[in-house]
Amino acid sequence: MITKSGLIALLTDMESDRIERTVSTNNTEKFSQAICAFANDLPNHRLPGYLLIGVRDNGELSGLTVTDELLKNLGGIRSDGNVLPQPVLNVSKFTLDSGEVAVVEVFPSDLPPVRYKGRVWIRVGPRKAVANEQEERILTERRIAYARSFDARPCIEGNLNDLALGQFDAYRRQAIDPETILANQRSIEQQLASLRLFDPDRHCPTFAGILLFGTNPRFFLPGSYIQYLKLPAKDLTDLPEDQAEISGDLFSILHELDTRLKVLIQTSLRSLSSLQEKLLPDYPEKALRELLMNAVMHRNYDSNSPIRFYVFSDHIEILSPGGLYGEATRENFPTRNSYRNPIIAEAMKSLGYVNRFGYGVQRAQALLKDNRNPPAEFEFDDHAVLAKIWRRQ
Repeated sequence: MITKSGLIALLTDMESDRIERTVSTNNTEKFSQAICAFANDLPNHRLPGYLLIGVRDNGELSGLTVTDELLKNLGGIRSDGNVLPQPVLNVSKFTLDSGEVAVVEVFPSDLPPVRYKGRVWIRVGPRKAVANEQEERILTERRIAYARSFDARPCIEGNLNDLALGQFDAYRRQAIDPETILANQRSIEQQLASLRLFDPDRHCPTFAGILLFGTNPRFFLPGSYIQYLKLPAKDLTDLPEDQAEISGDLFSILHELDTRLKVLIQTSLRSLSSLQEKLLPDYPEKALRELLMNAVMHRNYDSNSPIRFYVFSDHIEILSPGGLYGEATRENFPTRNSYRNPIIAEAMKSLGYVNRFGYGVQRAQALLKDNRNPPAEFEFDDHAVLAKIWRRQ
């Protein structure tokens, strides 16, 4: 994080394209555009950019009082799902002799181009702008060199014919700003590459492209399905009442999960008091959905094991291949997280399967509590994360 002396130096540097100053405290649109532009790092400084709030264009402080609410709102830009892929940033407050400053330190993304509400924002000298096709292509090519996540890697065995391009076109209209689409004269390969779904150097889809729009993802990724079992008792010894392998492109899988959840949940009339009764489900649908979406988004797709979705008479188990990832540990789960599959996470947010990043498990626990279910229990090892959700009694 930037130091106090470093901040003082930034205040007096009028030439840097790594700084944006503002006196506004509530212009989230402006803040998000600046964060998106710094994350894209078109000049390729590979250094953080800084949004300084409470500072005039000439470097003088405006007399702002930095509140906890302002810092909370600035930090919320990271996880509200409008800047994708999710940016890496620090938010802090500095008190100088002449007043207070809120500082947002934004690190360059390893997965450019980064978009805010479907548009790629960049820095052009001291100002922001929407990237043109050539600038976006530069960012796309740079991303190939930086890519570290599995879903961004090229699927060498695949080609364009392995993708359902009609589905991609429908997705593109939700993920990208309409004006950008109207002005787009690029080839289908370039359109896919701009969303990290195609590797133009190797002329093949990425694994994210295969998972999201592949005509047969399991040909390339044998474990990319969900094994569903509904059992009559409390363990695996009895024959299942229902079973299925839920497979296909990711959005077909998510759609079938939504359908099965609606059938699975049973509702009964419960007495809340001597004068009040209420229809309550045995499981809150939205809680189960959050935990299933979390498993789909964070699983290790390099594993040949499927997600296991087992329904017992008294509880449900969701087993996701791949242990905790990145900054997430047993001690800080679920308040800290890293994204094993950032492109998959971006797509699920764009299509409404995820409302906000980083809150799925916490939201599920709150929904279970409201429905009078016990809290979900989690078990971790190096190879999987197991969630157990207990039926309401």
